[in-house]
Amino acid sequence: MPTAAVIGTGFIGPVHVEALRRAGVHVAGVLGSSLDKGRAAAEQLGIPKAYSDLSELVSDRSLDAVHIASPNKAHFEQAKLCLQAGLHVLCEKPLAMNSEESHQLVQLAQRSGRAAGVNYNIRYYPLCLEAAERIRDDKLGNVHYVAGSYTQDWLFHPTDFNWRILADQAGPLRAVADIGTHWLDLIYAITGLEVESVCADLQTVFPTRSRPAGGAQTFSDSSVQPEQTEPVTVDTEDFGAVLLRFRAPPGTPAARGVLYVSQVTAGRKNSLRWEVAGTKQALSWESEQPNQLWIGHRDHPNQTLTRDPALLQGRATQFSDYPGGHNEGFPDTFKQLFRDFYQSIEKQTYDSAPTFPNFADGHREILICEAIMRSARENAWAHVQEQS
Repeated sequence: MPTAAVIGTGFIGPVHVEALRRAGVHVAGVLGSSLDKGRAAAEQLGIPKAYSDLSELVSDRSLDAVHIASPNKAHFEQAKLCLQAGLHVLCEKPLAMNSEESHQLVQLAQRSGRAAGVNYNIRYYPLCLEAAERIRDDKLGNVHYVAGSYTQDWLFHPTDFNWRILADQAGPLRAVADIGTHWLDLIYAITGLEVESVCADLQTVFPTRSRPAGGAQTFSDSSVQPEQTEPVTVDTEDFGAVLLRFRAPPGTPAARGVLYVSQVTAGRKNSLRWEVAGTKQALSWESEQPNQLWIGHRDHPNQTLTRDPALLQGRATQFSDYPGGHNEGFPDTFKQLFRDFYQSIEKQTYDSAPTFPNFADGHREILICEAIMRSARENAWAHVQEQS
């Protein structure tokens, strides 16, 4: 049984712990932002050890891998030190705070001989995998356009606050980088299309928010208000709209796309939606109803495919565990990504034929984000730098 440690005790760290156990990985320890937080998480989650610092963690010879679920600004240094210590690494997105850092991590991962993944877990909804299989089998035809959104409401009130709002903690993009990159990575995984250029418009709905004393937990109950708050100037976007041009495969016209993201849309708890229109048919899916795939036709009735391993193909069957009618959702995507990651380690295929989202994928998303930021600032189309 492989052994892993998790860095981070906030919202997503415990999600990693649960999914690792379901994937058959032993969680040996956890590292929090303080030893007290680490010990509290270890006790709550039944983890044997709380590390005092990163140095103690990377010195633990019992570990095979580390999962990084800490705030964004820590990812680069933590991933670098873990790879240098000879550990496999699976990092939350974004991989780093800028493309210079992420490029360094791609190179370091290649030299290290270790598996290096980024947690774009939404790829692993079975019907998203099924859509990718159908496109590879040419059932959709050439792609005309891609459209969709990712919307939430957890920052709906000006009194809602989280470290992700602050550019120095999470980066200059927030809604686009935090959730929009999940959509962008998913579209790449489904269609294979690379974004060539973007035209973006970003909006900060609440230029000032109220920060509670002692901070706030992600997706916490905003109806419980702390006694003391302070105003904080917000320099990241609550909403973003992005036009997309994709690189054209040889002999085909370039596909177009449109994406909007919002963290202030009332009633949308965690809604990712996409539609891909091709020359033969169209496909559509949304995360709040993840066990149905819409298949659109012009000349005969439309179809709805309900997730059932007996009706799926390829990797969609491999990563769909329960019979039809037994729904699979958000926590299952983590388990399936981790299964893929650790099976790649066991089979030694992570370098020659990676099947999970790797550091190169994380670097690609940062390059797109930087182009989106340039476009919004210059009020013009911006080219996405190609990976070197």
